[in-house]
Amino acid sequence: MKKWRSPHMIVAVPGASLKKIMILAVLGCMMVFTLVGAITSLNPEYRISSSSVNYVTNHFPNETFVRLFSFENHYFSQMLPKERQQVSYSAMLFRMATSVNPDDPRSLLGSELPGFALYDSKIIVAGEGTDYTNMPYESAPPLEVMLAERQASLEDLEKADQKHEEKQVPPPTQTTGGRRVVYIYHTHTRESYLPALKGVTDPDLAFHRTVNVTKVGEKLAEELEKRGIGAEVSEVDIEAELQKKGMKYYQAYDMSRKTVVEAMGRNHDLQYFIDIHRDSRRRKYTTVTINGVDYARVAFIIGGENAKYEKNLQLATQLHQLLQKKYPGLSRGVIEKKGAGTNGKFNQDLSQNAILIEVGGVDNTFEELFRSVSALADAFSEYYWQAQKVQAPAPAEKR
Repeated sequence: MKKWRSPHMIVAVPGASLKKIMILAVLGCMMVFTLVGAITSLNPEYRISSSSVNYVTNHFPNETFVRLFSFENHYFSQMLPKERQQVSYSAMLFRMATSVNPDDPRSLLGSELPGFALYDSKIIVAGEGTDYTNMPYESAPPLEVMLAERQASLEDLEKADQKHEEKQVPPPTQTTGGRRVVYIYHTHTRESYLPALKGVTDPDLAFHRTVNVTKVGEKLAEELEKRGIGAEVSEVDIEAELQKKGMKYYQAYDMSRKTVVEAMGRNHDLQYFIDIHRDSRRRKYTTVTINGVDYARVAFIIGGENAKYEKNLQLATQLHQLLQKKYPGLSRGVIEKKGAGTNGKFNQDLSQNAILIEVGGVDNTFEELFRSVSALADAFSEYYWQAQKVQAPAPAEKR
């Protein structure tokens, strides 16, 4: 028995108890170090990944924090709708522990079936006929497919161009005064279309070095110029740069990011950044007939893991609504993509006016694509000039 004396009291601590405390403290430290060592020594596929932590934090209900405050002040609970004032903590803990949402079977199937993670994307605004079975997707081609040389029908491209030029666009009533305010680029530059490739019928082979989605971006720039909006088109072949630097296909967004950053530094007038892609879906999902004429449908893709998400989403949603009003059925909607298996940013964290647009699919013709680009330019020009009015400084008051 050990005793500590003081002028006012005596505290006695049994020696055996003190030893137990010290032993437990040492054992506790050893267990912590052992646990940390075990976790860090695991193979990467068995570790707790940042995506797992991100999933838990993203799916932690916001109302939970309000309920925590309501324990001290019951008025906080009155801020929630009646149907959301009750929460199933068992379901929430189950979701956090397993990453499976009992209300969404996709969360279970996505981790068990190969390729099913594709359907983790979220439909923010559904266009006509758009659901989780036909959302836009892109398949990464093997290297030999990218390097293969294929014959393309330049005649069809020239014919589509001539037909498109026959459509007259009234001279613009206002212009950007020579300033190029829209930057158009193509992260997957060699995505092409089967009708333009001679003898190619396999959608997985719809890639070409020159006759590809870049022609769609160039046409969009031309259509914007006709409406008084200056546009700049990137001439960088991202796939060629990847091959030159020995990088993988999934690193294409890293390469295109460099292109966008350089453009921003070179031209401070740039306000909007549009990444044009081609969907891998077949014709029945990517084509619509409007007034007896076929158009290639478009879809707006927003990265769900970027700081500018809300502004990007607002831009895409308004463009969708304008297209729906002018060309019903042309837009397939606004899709959010994030999580494992996708980029999650798509360079949209660089600007609050950045979007990715899927224009058509593997079976669309350039004639259909050019019609859609013209319609897209109509919608964008209406949005742009309206935004310019809103952002214009108020006239000075007369004194």
